[in-house]
Amino acid sequence: MRFSADTVGRLADLPAADWDALDASGNPFVRHAFLEALESTGCVGDASGWRPRHLVLRDAEGTLVGAVPRYLKDHSWGEFVFDWSWAQSYARAGLAYYPKQLAAVPYTPVEGPRLLVRPGPDREALRAALAECLREMAALDGVSGAHVNYTTPEDQAALEAAGFLARQDCRFLWINRGYRDFEDFLDRFRSEKRKKARRERRKVQEAGITLTSLEGSTIDDATWHVIFGFSERTFLRHGNEHYLTPGFLAEVSRRMPGTVHVKLAERNGVPVAAAIFFEGGGSLYGRYWGAAGQEDSLHFEACYYQGIDHCIARGLATFDPGTQGEHKLARGFEPTLTRSAHWLAHAGFSSAIARHLERERAAVAEYVAMAERHLPFQRGPAP
Repeated sequence: MRFSADTVGRLADLPAADWDALDASGNPFVRHAFLEALESTGCVGDASGWRPRHLVLRDAEGTLVGAVPRYLKDHSWGEFVFDWSWAQSYARAGLAYYPKQLAAVPYTPVEGPRLLVRPGPDREALRAALAECLREMAALDGVSGAHVNYTTPEDQAALEAAGFLARQDCRFLWINRGYRDFEDFLDRFRSEKRKKARRERRKVQEAGITLTSLEGSTIDDATWHVIFGFSERTFLRHGNEHYLTPGFLAEVSRRMPGTVHVKLAERNGVPVAAAIFFEGGGSLYGRYWGAAGQEDSLHFEACYYQGIDHCIARGLATFDPGTQGEHKLARGFEPTLTRSAHWLAHAGFSSAIARHLERERAAVAEYVAMAERHLPFQRGPAP
């Protein structure tokens, strides 16, 4: 097959239907509307350090058959696959690590397709072509390397075949094992863990807090500013500015109805906290959270238990509540491997990082095994 590769600096220049036809997974974060809204609302762009350089692949007739959401990065913020130590090592050697090439969904540490390919019998060949193009374009552009974050197993295999190094980490995932309701889920817990979860939910009720489910497409701009303000407080408390804007959340909700959900916590009709979720492809994704003040157990209720309730009610298969946090184990979120792929132009650094990643993978496997021992479920075979 003959393909031609090109770079697109604005997703608005590509028809949404052509881009979306390349992915059948239902993952909301690689949809044209999501990625383009990041650009049109100023969340990404030159000033942000995320410079869109999307890779597109066309066949001999000019039909779009493959694409990769790709960016030139001037820093490592908003990626959640941490490579600060790599950048520091480059600097100590007198080399420039930035800019680098990154295939990812900005600010979104969620597994999903990155090598988007046209459905059909040539899928594997198209994935292989995209993987080769990522490496070749990085070499031609003279950047330090090409990186692909939160890959699917299929994409990871194609990237490793093209010479990318494999990296692993751990996230915590809730898996729906056919639960009838939340109590059925809790019945699988050991007694003391079950009592703790019920106590946490009860504390929220006793504090006079109620939670309301809102569909993103029905939320007005004034309410979005309140919800966004809660999330912004969380970022500011950690010394960071929010990656997104309230305009982005409103725009994505309008353009992707049924995708964005908010759990709004109120006391006496006054909002006190909010958790923002995305849904797609049979999964729920917890993305942003914030509160006006400290409320005992409200974070667990809004971000975890409400999400589990939502998944059971809608028959969703999995719930990814976000990165990090061993406290998720006690609430029934299971340790699960994540993958990323990395190609470094400098042969010496590539060899050194390959050795580092081999040791890191062994440590991650040991961590996952340890974490599994702290799950709250009753001993015995998984249900």
